[in-house]
Amino acid sequence: MRILGQSTTIATLTALFTVLGVQFAAAESVLEKVQRTGTLTAGTSQEAQPFAFADDQGQLQGYSIDMLKLIQAQLAKELGREVQLQLMPINPEDRIPKLVQGEVDIVCDASSYTWERDKKIDFSVSYSLTGTRLLVKQQNAAWETADLANKKIAALAATTNETAIRRAQPQAQVVIVKTHAEGYKALQQGQVDAFAADGILLDAWLQTAKDPSEFDVIGYFSKEGIACMVPENNSQFADQVNYSLVRFMQGYLQGKESYVSIFDRWFGDQAKVPLTQDLRDLVLEAMQLVVDFKEEIPESDL
Repeated sequence: MRILGQSTTIATLTALFTVLGVQFAAAESVLEKVQRTGTLTAGTSQEAQPFAFADDQGQLQGYSIDMLKLIQAQLAKELGREVQLQLMPINPEDRIPKLVQGEVDIVCDASSYTWERDKKIDFSVSYSLTGTRLLVKQQNAAWETADLANKKIAALAATTNETAIRRAQPQAQVVIVKTHAEGYKALQQGQVDAFAADGILLDAWLQTAKDPSEFDVIGYFSKEGIACMVPENNSQFADQVNYSLVRFMQGYLQGKESYVSIFDRWFGDQAKVPLTQDLRDLVLEAMQLVVDFKEEIPESDL
């Protein structure tokens, strides 16, 4: 019998433990990981105001960040331990890869549901609404869908905005940009005829633009629910996420002050991006549908 040398034995055992470690990590659920580490790692945006954005001090904040904080609190209660929220800024095209690879546990920014995305990850219930609109210069503000043919329309890659424009007008020339800032700049410099993005995000940008009267937000090329994205096959974690979001929506609809203040901070009459009455009515109707679909949360838990 050939006896392995000590160095060979150590190398073999090291390789074995490495493989077993990888298998263990792959089998560990998000809830188990949070229980073990005490950290919830969340991917989000730096420029999706008012959902998720970096303020003047570089701190991430927004409506979706507040939803993450509610989820953090729920996990701490459920797991019986302190849970830290670690925010990781990511680009739209990196959201699903980072979820699949386990680099983030959840993504909450301005993500909307698509069947194609759902093949790779899972979605929470929707907690807001948005839709693809166009930012254009004022002199071009009367466009119809047919007018988009041969026009250069900027859009972020791997977003529902890109998909919506391609479907609405296959003859449009979609110009892919990496960030919202790049899209705004391309329009300002005349490199594109319009920038396609979520209408609420475009309205938010207009609030900070130097010459907002030079631009207009037009059309509706899609209407979509905003939801968080979670890794597949993590139903217990998804349950906690959904419970947090439904509790918030139920509390808001019942006029609970803490929940009303969160919503109004980003979308109320005094917010930077107040919702139009029509969109506000749609958001409230969508919230009510989600709450009605679920079992009512006890008053003591709100």
